[in-house]
Order: sequence, then C-alpha cells, then structure tokens
Amino acid sequence: MDSNEASRTNKFKMVVILIVAASLMLGLYMFRGKKVVLNVDGRVTELVSYSDTVEELLEAEEITISKKAYINVPLDSKLEDDIEIIIRNPIPYAIEENGIAIEVSSIYKTVGEVLKDHKVQLGEKDYTVPALDEKIDPYDTIQIFRVTEEVEVIESVIPFQEQVVSNKNLDVGTTRIVQEGKNGLKQTHIRKTYVNGQLVSEEVEKEEVVQEPVNQIKEKGSRAIITTSRGSTRYKKAIVMTATAYDLSFESTGKRPGHPHYGLTASGTRARPGVVAVDPRVIPLGTKLYIQSLDGSKDYGFAVAEDTGGAIKGNKIDLFFETAEEVRRFGRRKVKVYILD
Repeated sequence: MDSNEASRTNKFKMVVILIVAASLMLGLYMFRGKKVVLNVDGRVTELVSYSDTVEELLEAEEITISKKAYINVPLDSKLEDDIEIIIRNPIPYAIEENGIAIEVSSIYKTVGEVLKDHKVQLGEKDYTVPALDEKIDPYDTIQIFRVTEEVEVIESVIPFQEQVVSNKNLDVGTTRIVQEGKNGLKQTHIRKTYVNGQLVSEEVEKEEVVQEPVNQIKEKGSRAIITTSRGSTRYKKAIVMTATAYDLSFESTGKRPGHPHYGLTASGTRARPGVVAVDPRVIPLGTKLYIQSLDGSKDYGFAVAEDTGGAIKGNKIDLFFETAEEVRRFGRRKVKVYILD
C-alpha cells in the first residue's frame, strides 16, 4: 500500500469517528430529561420529564384538563428545559340575583373576575356581597344587588294667610273682603332608592315654590258712631238681623186681656213702642239698642231689649207696635241693630 492510499484510509476513519461521536452527542441531548415546574391549581411540583410535548407530559403524569381549564402554554408545545406549566381548573360558584341562584364555574377567585368571566354587568350604583375585590372560596355564593333611583314630585298647597286691616268707614262688627286669598303651590322632589325593586330610602332632594300664595285682605269696621235724629250716638257693635213686628193681640202674644201677664214683657215691664223681643243669648235683656232700616224706610229708632219670644232665636228681633195695622205694614225685613254703649 503506497503512502497516498494510507492517507485516504486514515481520513475516512476519522470522518466515521466524528459522525459516530456527533450521533452519540445528539442522542444524549435528545434523551436527556427536561426540568419542569408544574403548577396545578396552586399546587407546585418540580420534576424531570423525557416527554416530547406538554400534552405527553400531562398524560404521563395522569393530569386531566377540563375544557374550561386555563393552561399558560399550548398542549402541542415542545417541552423545554426549565419550563413552567400553569393549570387552573374551573372552581364552582353560585351567582344569586333577585332570589334566584345559578351555578357557575370560573378559573378566577375574586368576585369581580368571576362576574366578568360570565359577562355579568353591574350598574353604577349596583353592588355585590362579597365586594368585587374580595376573594371567594369554592361553592360560595355571589349576591348581586341592583340599585335604581327615581325622583317623585309631590305637589302640596300653601294655604294663604288672612290679613285684617281696620277701616274707619265701616261699622264696628262688620267686615268685607277687599282681596280674595289664593293658595300657593309647592313642589317637593323626593329621591327614592330601590334595591332589587324594594324601596329602602327616601330623601328630600329639593323644595320649590312654583306659585306664591296671595294673602286675603279683610277690612274690619272701626266706625263706632251712628248718627240719629237725636245726634251722634256711640255703639259697641252692629248686627244685621231679621226683624218682625208684634202687638198686644192674642195672635202676637197668645194672651188676652185679663190674663195676669197680659201687656207685660219677659222683663216684667209694660209693652210699649221702643220695646223689642230678642234672643238673650245674642242680645242680653236690658241692652239699649238703635234699630236702623236697611230698605230706606223710617228707622224704628231707639229701643230696649226687654222681651223674648218663642220664635225669636239667633239673629232675629221682634219690634213692638201699638196697632195691628202697623204690625201688618212692617211685615218682615232686614234691619241693622246697633248695640249702644
């Protein structure tokens, strides 16, 4: 064998040795175990695996994953050295609203995350028990409270006030309305808060007067002087009354001549012109009066309340006349009775 052939043989052997060495190195690398950190629902395990993919590793470790479970890497990922695999299986909970509870599951552990996971939306004022940021345990119930508000407007009357003013041109005891009173109107805005449809609170938000009341103005007479044929006379009070007339006849008094009380008044005095019968509850017996006509006829004039009558009740007065003709002519009419000082 010449030297050239020997050299080629040595080179071939060297190439074969290098190929075999590389194959051995590759095999050692391929079959060397990978360090894996496995975190299943918070339980952490460190292990060495010779599996090729994540799915093969889980099968080898007999770990079953539900369809809704969370895993941080795809199942068909190649297993790499120092890989961390995180698995979270769904946790059972219940969500209750308006007394109706439904069972749910979620990989999350706070109220807010669980509700978001199930697309449960809350209004601005809605709240939950436990609170949104609180952690919950398996099988816990999340209660949802829906809060709604409304403003009710209640209208109420503002009663008018009466203002009394003195009028010296009106007789004492008389009044007149010079301005009619008118009630005002107030609106009260009440904010009502409901939780799950139940009223829980009421709060007055504002009050406003939409119409001011108008005071009633009443004039009260202060004129206490009456002018008569005898001059000016002071009086205490003036009353408009219904007046009738009577005489000494049996038709008027129910007594005939010879009766022990014929011609006598209830006060024991003689019936005469100027004597009148009254209701003592309105005008006490013995009161001095002035009777003024209101129809333009002649005034009856000065009188004294000395008599009573069965039909004379309240604002009624009976005027004595001497003859039946005068009684007939007088009839029944309105008069103003002045109670004199």
